[in-house]
Amino acid sequence: MVTPSAPAPASTLAFAESPVQLLNVLEWAHAENGPGGAPLLGAVPRQPTAASRGAAGRAHSPLITVLPPTDPMSRGQLRRVAAMARDEGFAVRWQEARGGAGAPLRALAALAGEVRRAERIVVGDPFSRFVQLLLAPAARTAELVVVDDGTATMEFVAQLGRGERLRRWHRTGGGAASRVRELAYAPVSGTARRRLTPGGRRRVRVFTSMPVTALPGMELRVNDFAWTRSRFGPPRLTRGTDLVGTSLVETGVVDPARYLDAVCALTREHGATRYFAHRRESPEKLRTLSEAAGLEIVRPDLPLELIARRGPVGRTIVSFPSTVVHTLPYALAGTGVTVAVCDVEPAWLTAAASPRARGFLAGVTDTARDVRRLPAQAAPAAG
Repeated sequence: MVTPSAPAPASTLAFAESPVQLLNVLEWAHAENGPGGAPLLGAVPRQPTAASRGAAGRAHSPLITVLPPTDPMSRGQLRRVAAMARDEGFAVRWQEARGGAGAPLRALAALAGEVRRAERIVVGDPFSRFVQLLLAPAARTAELVVVDDGTATMEFVAQLGRGERLRRWHRTGGGAASRVRELAYAPVSGTARRRLTPGGRRRVRVFTSMPVTALPGMELRVNDFAWTRSRFGPPRLTRGTDLVGTSLVETGVVDPARYLDAVCALTREHGATRYFAHRRESPEKLRTLSEAAGLEIVRPDLPLELIARRGPVGRTIVSFPSTVVHTLPYALAGTGVTVAVCDVEPAWLTAAASPRARGFLAGVTDTARDVRRLPAQAAPAAG
C-alpha cells in the first residue's frame, strides 16, 4: 500500500490518474532536469537516499498526487510506479478521488488551495472530468504541462486547435440523460479548455511521444523515454512473438467476436506465444482468448514500456492501433525489437462505435514511426 506523504511546499504540482500518466510524469521530470534542462519552478531540494538515482533523485522534483481509479489492476500498477517514483526522490501522495459519492468533493477540497497557489501544474488526461474540475481554481497558474495518457493526446491537441469542446474520441452521443449531464457540465469543460489554451501570461506545454503539431503559443517537447532507457535494460530477447492487448472491446469500439478472430489470426500468422493484457481487459475475455488462441496471458504489474524494457521480450511485438505503437519504438530503441501494427478493419467496429473511431484508429497507425505495417492477409477477412 502506498501511504500518503506529507505535502511539501512545492510550486510544481503533478497529478496522475493512471500508471502511464505517472510514468510520463517521471519522464518529464527527467527531461526537465537532465543535461540542458531547466530546473522546475519552486523545486525544493530533498535529501538524497541510497535508492535515489539520476537527476530526479538529486533534487528538483514536483509534488506528485496520485488520483487512483477503482479497478484493482490499475491501482496495483500505480502503487508499483509510485514506489519507483519514491526511489527516485519524489514526494508522492495518494489521494482517493473516486469510489464514493463524497470522494471527489473531499479530494477537490483538499487540493484546491495548492492548485490555486501553484506556479506549474502537470496533468495527464485533459479529458478527465476530475482534472477539469481541478483546473477551475488554477486561474493564475503560470504554466500548464500535459503529459501523455496515450493516444488521446493526439485528439486533445486536435480538438483544442479546432476550438471544440473536449470529448473522448470513442464517446458517442448517449441518451437524453447523458446529454442533460453534458449540458450541465459544459461550463466546467469550457473553463478547462480555456485554461489549457495558451494565451496571455499562461504557458501551455505538451510532453508527448505522439505525433502532434504544436498550436500557436504551445510548446512541444518529445518524450523519448530517456528515463526508462537509462534505468532498465537492454532486455533479453526471446525467439517468440508477443501480442499486446487493447481495451477497444471494453470501450465499445470493436466487436468481441471480431477481436477474438483477429487475435487468433495473428497468433497463427506470427507464432505468438504470449499476450500482454491491457489493464482494463476482463478475466472472462482473457480466458476466452487463451483457450481459443493457445496464448499465455500475462497481466503486467507495470506499464508495458517498463515491462518490455526490463525483459524478457519477444523479438517482434504485435499490437493493434494503440499507444504502444508510438511509445515502444522509443523505449526499445537500439534493442533489435521490431514493433508491428495490425490495422482495425472497418467491419470489426460495433454499431455503437463513434463516427470518429475509424479515422482516429487509422491515424494512430499511419503516424506511427519505426513500426512495421502487417500485410493485409494478417487480418481476418470481413464477413
